Amino acid sequence: MPSLNGSPDDALAGGAPVQSAPIQNRDGRAASLSAAGARTSRSADAVESEPVRNAKPLVIGIAGGSGSGKSTVARRVGEALSQSSVAFLDMDAYYRNFSHLPMEDRKRVNWDHPDAFDVALFASQIGALCAGRSIDKPVYDFVTHTRSERTERVDGGDVLVLDGILLFTDAQLRDLCDVKVFVDADADIRLIRRLRRDVQKRGRALDEVIAQYLETVQPMHLQFVEPSKRYADVIVPRGGHNAVAIEMIVAKIQHRLRAQVS
Repeated sequence: MPSLNGSPDDALAGGAPVQSAPIQNRDGRAASLSAAGARTSRSADAVESEPVRNAKPLVIGIAGGSGSGKSTVARRVGEALSQSSVAFLDMDAYYRNFSHLPMEDRKRVNWDHPDAFDVALFASQIGALCAGRSIDKPVYDFVTHTRSERTERVDGGDVLVLDGILLFTDAQLRDLCDVKVFVDADADIRLIRRLRRDVQKRGRALDEVIAQYLETVQPMHLQFVEPSKRYADVIVPRGGHNAVAIEMIVAKIQHRLRAQVS
């Protein structure tokens, strides 16, 4: 694979080590370059039958460690594809709902283990978008560690960009991706970015973020995330700052899109 160098549920508890408008980041309300309308329904897996697109979108999977710059790469790829409609799904929206647990127990859930995600729902909604149907994407509240009653409408597009730390650890999700990109970054850079995000955007205490990193984030990265790099078609060092790599990825996507219509 090329490396581009350019400018369940309670079992997880207890801390066991177990358009050219930009795509918004995962802490924002919008989830797509398409208009995303807020809904207040518990049926987060609801799928609408309209509208139906004729062609299957090109699915781009972007994985990598926490703080590696996955969302930045996804956003810049979306912005560069200004002549195509782009939809975005972040895997972080598909955490299992642990609202039945007390807050202190929720904090001890190993959020970095593959079992923390509702992969069945994620795969189902990817399939719906690939079939040309709109979906109601769940909204996760990272402050309370619960799934919101609100959902966000995501319409299909020419390109579907998937973003997730553990995206390539699941064979079903890997098979849904036409192009698999792994965003790489040094561990210290990833930690600094995570500290800033969790403290500033998610209201976490510094000591809590550091403890979570040492207890689950780092061990799970070594056990699951780093090994999943071998499934990538392209490895991008330095994340969103690697302009050459992003240009090459965009060129490859545009080539495939042209091939689909020819």
